Amino acid sequence: MQKPNPILNMENVVSVSLLSELLKGVVETAFTRIKVKGEIHGLKKHTSGHIYLDLKEKSGGRDFILNGVIWKWTPLNIDLKDGMEVVATGKITTYAGRSSYQITIEAVEVEGEGALLKQIEDRKKKLQAEGLFDSARKKPLPFLPQKIGVITSATGAVFRDILHRISERFPVHVVLWPCAVQGDGADKFITAGIDGFNALPDSEKPDLLILARGGGSLQDLMPFNEENVVRAVANSKIPIISAVGHETDTTLVDYASDLRAPTPTGAAEKAVPVRSDLLQALQEKQLRLTRNIHNFLQTKKMQLDTQAGKILTPMRLVEDQIRRLDDRTTNLKEKMTYRLTFATQKVENFSRLLESYSFKKVLQRGFAIVKGKNDSVISSAEKAQTNPPEKIIFHDGEILLNTKPKQEGLF
Repeated sequence: MQKPNPILNMENVVSVSLLSELLKGVVETAFTRIKVKGEIHGLKKHTSGHIYLDLKEKSGGRDFILNGVIWKWTPLNIDLKDGMEVVATGKITTYAGRSSYQITIEAVEVEGEGALLKQIEDRKKKLQAEGLFDSARKKPLPFLPQKIGVITSATGAVFRDILHRISERFPVHVVLWPCAVQGDGADKFITAGIDGFNALPDSEKPDLLILARGGGSLQDLMPFNEENVVRAVANSKIPIISAVGHETDTTLVDYASDLRAPTPTGAAEKAVPVRSDLLQALQEKQLRLTRNIHNFLQTKKMQLDTQAGKILTPMRLVEDQIRRLDDRTTNLKEKMTYRLTFATQKVENFSRLLESYSFKKVLQRGFAIVKGKNDSVISSAEKAQTNPPEKIIFHDGEILLNTKPKQEGLF
């Protein structure tokens, strides 16, 4: 039994700092190394790398809390999370400045539910390494499935909620594979449901599966963390929507499924679209299509009319030829009139020129033509000796020699 410190008696007055230091020495000496079991709460990793947490235990209707710290240089082999039940090994230290104590944790082991979480985490890493959670493995969901298979309990409200939601959105054929969703052997029933739906003939096989159950504790949801169930989900040829627990619950089948829904009702909403929305969208597309077709036909009609206007009918060809003939006739007439006028003027000019050179003009100036026998012209006195003149021609008539003058025209 530790002896009382002689300083601490009713006769002596001590300072707060001294008392804090004395308590620090007592506590840290009495608990040099200890193991403490509790549930992790308030887990926080500081920017410095140190981890601060509380170890919590509920006893006798009261909460008992022990502050803890894990320095960043302390090696850890598990990923700590809130809610884990652990056994922390370390030593009790005090902070004299606040008169508080804490456990400086040197090692952590998972226990109870915490052990389950560690088991799930280890299994997750294993299956992830095998590629069962790869996005490339995920199958696209059908836009509008004709038949939906649901794997869940037949007695719970989950199936009724799914049926109700699907009937509100877009009623389709829904088939239930009833099975236990918690307790011993539940994982085998769930696996049988997935494999059973996949083994159906193509004519009876659903287009989509929903794996669902309501919320529950970690132990209740453990069947959906079992390796055989996860492998069945990953190997399913039919797309699967997982809807296990509440929105905050996460199981390993959520990683392997083709789509995760936060709740069973949410799975129904992701499984089928809203019929009224589809009808409205269809009407809008029909209206848009009709408008586009009308505009297309109008454009083509205008183009056709334009091309049709360029096509010459037989009558149009005749009319064009008639107009062309009329134009050429008119042009020919104009040219002929011009040429005739020009020729007429030219003839007149030549006539006037010819007339200016006519012998009549010479005769009018006082000259006369002397003709002899056989109406031959006597142009010299020498010719007159051999061919006596018989008549003389003046501009206004002729005179016969040795006869009376005859008043006649030249012609």
